[in-house]
Amino acid sequence: MLKRFTAILLLVALIGSNCSRFFVYAGFEVNQKYIADNLCINKSKPWLHCNGHCYLMNKLRQTEEKEKKQEREEQKSRYQEALPTNPITIVFIEPTVKVEYPPSTIPGIMGRASSIFQPPRV
Repeated sequence: MLKRFTAILLLVALIGSNCSRFFVYAGFEVNQKYIADNLCINKSKPWLHCNGHCYLMNKLRQTEEKEKKQEREEQKSRYQEALPTNPITIVFIEPTVKVEYPPSTIPGIMGRASSIFQPPRV
């Protein structure tokens, strides 16, 4: 039940973010009489027959500007994620010098004593 509710909530949020113009139109249609009587800019000019459409156009313009601003911020954050914020420093490891000693020239001396390295007795 919780998974279904979460899925429906995410779908509504996803669709709602893309349908903001629809919500502006719906709000205008529901409150058109109030907008025309109280909020209309051209209510002193009844011969224009505005009926609140000037208010609707202003709201749609504001909504469009808000969407563009959000899109710019989103693109800016994408660029910030792609580019490193701190300068990258590359450090090269210095090659190590391998010293080789000449083989022993003393006769009878071996590199290791074979009598020491015996397997353990059980």
